[in-house]
Amino acid sequence: MNRDRDPAGRPRNSRPRDALGRPLRHGTAGEPVVGDGPGLPPSAALAEAQRLIDTGRPFHAHEVLEAAWKAAPAPERDLWQGLAQIAVGLTHARRGNAKGAVALLRRGADRIRPSGSAAAATAAVAAARYGLDVARAVTEAEILAERIERAGLAGLPPADLAPRLLR
Repeated sequence: MNRDRDPAGRPRNSRPRDALGRPLRHGTAGEPVVGDGPGLPPSAALAEAQRLIDTGRPFHAHEVLEAAWKAAPAPERDLWQGLAQIAVGLTHARRGNAKGAVALLRRGADRIRPSGSAAAATAAVAAARYGLDVARAVTEAEILAERIERAGLAGLPPADLAPRLLR
């Protein structure tokens, strides 16, 4: 089987993707995606992720946040991973997967929730420096997860799938 590979030889899917990150046929025009290269500086990554979420492209926001997570100092990694998980939850919701949406929204909210630990305190300082409103992001992810669990995805306006991460 001939698989797509990156320059280091790791398997990579080079198929184009739609706005929700689903692979398209080779040769089809797709959405630009974020690569595995170096990410944006933290404040720029958050601004770009918010822009992508606001325009209905949470899969691509996840890619931006994942790049920031991989580049972040150790005390901030849970913060970035949690934000990426919230974006994946939004992706599941937009794709019609209520169960996956609820699970990832909650998992992401739990990961970014302040816990009182030294690492959480360091992450909270970083989040404030980057303009991230952690309390709001946690609350919005939890409320959305509860709504989806209670009433499903039918009738959920697209605007409700674009929570605010920034102040």
